[in-house]
Amino acid sequence: MAEPTLGRQLADFATDTSYSTLPADVVDSVRKRVLDVIGLCVAAHRLPTSAAIVEYVRDQGGRPQAHIVSGGSAVPAPLAALANGVLAHSLDYDDTHLPSVLHPSASVVPAALAAAELAGASGRETIHAIAVGLEVCVRIGMAGYDREAGNSTFFEHGQHATSICGALGGAVAAAVLLGLPREGVLDALGVAASTASGIIEANRTGGTVKRLHCGWAAQSAVTSAELVRRGFTGPPTVLEGRFGFFQAFLHGRYEASEITSGLGTDWAVPGIFFKPYPANHFVHTAVDAAIGLREQGLDPSRVESLTLGVPAPVIRTIGEPIEGKRAPETGYQAQFSGPYAVAAGLLGGGGLGVGLADFTDELARDPLRRDLMAKVEVVADERATEIFPHQFPAVLRARDADGREWSQEVLTNRGGPQRPLSAGELAAKFRDNAEGRLSAAAMDAVTDRVARLDELDDIGDLLRLVAEPQHATGDGRD
Repeated sequence: MAEPTLGRQLADFATDTSYSTLPADVVDSVRKRVLDVIGLCVAAHRLPTSAAIVEYVRDQGGRPQAHIVSGGSAVPAPLAALANGVLAHSLDYDDTHLPSVLHPSASVVPAALAAAELAGASGRETIHAIAVGLEVCVRIGMAGYDREAGNSTFFEHGQHATSICGALGGAVAAAVLLGLPREGVLDALGVAASTASGIIEANRTGGTVKRLHCGWAAQSAVTSAELVRRGFTGPPTVLEGRFGFFQAFLHGRYEASEITSGLGTDWAVPGIFFKPYPANHFVHTAVDAAIGLREQGLDPSRVESLTLGVPAPVIRTIGEPIEGKRAPETGYQAQFSGPYAVAAGLLGGGGLGVGLADFTDELARDPLRRDLMAKVEVVADERATEIFPHQFPAVLRARDADGREWSQEVLTNRGGPQRPLSAGELAAKFRDNAEGRLSAAAMDAVTDRVARLDELDDIGDLLRLVAEPQHATGDGRD
């Protein structure tokens, strides 16, 4: 008997798994990711692009089926997924899997929440769907990871693996929640593959289009499952076929064992890195290294030169063109700037060390920060390159006005398995994100319901709670 196709094995995994068979650390991880995504969606409403996507969705009309976080009354489920996916990814504060360099939750969680609300699913059913959707997303992403090159083939092709793989993982999650049988889950995977997209040039030279990517992925996911429910089908060889996904995106170079090995027993979900800082993940250790130099006693006002050593492959994202990275015009551009990360860490910030308030258009153009950024060289560090992309290390060296040399190396990322964020730190991140948009009482209620997500009979109870923005009540925490 021929071995089942890769897509069928993923469909079997998704339907053979249930909430009761999920490992405890997977369930705990999913709950934390739901809270994280909700907080990110709330916080993203400060952006003009967020207002634009919500306005666009509302202009489409349609049946009220699911809610946009802090977006008011219900809209069609695929459009709720679109808006929430855009919101979840817009601040570059969403989680990351390494070494695939995917941001899985920003597509999969919004798709699953919209499908769950449409289906009237329970918290346990939603946890199961998110878990299998994240796992599918990561495994497909890892199939495109070139171990010899130490980098994602998607990335080398200019493709945004996050949204491409997120559409497929989200489709599996949505199909499970809509009650499709295993054949239907396979079909949803096959249909979603024809919608997967995203190019990452905006990381290098600017533009806000990347904020749309996870929204499109989540919308495609829910739409694919809905269309399969109405009779559409996909190819069973969608992944490995002669004209399938891996041929189209990776020119036929992929590692099938990354999908099949340990499927259902060895879970990637708990190892996905949470982000402590609202910036491209490549700059996080630069922030930590700068904080470390400040804690050593380095006075930012007396810095003469700074050299940021990073893995060679990330320089094009956070260090090129260096003139632009030293002079970002917007807070969004600053999120992708190694020099800005160093300046922010040296000067100190909010949140868990550097927070949302540290990435504004005004601060990106602040003369003091511009002066520090002008002193930063971004170079390849051999040791950091060897470790990448399992971590995104940084080695920061400084020379001050007295000629003293300073050095700080950070070889592992905060928020990952080796330096995890505590439940308290994740709760603090959520509150920092939600403050000013949700009342203190609403933040408490959301935190409580997510902690008891497996006890909810209807996931809509959570989504309705965060649908309407609430403003300050005078208790100092709003």
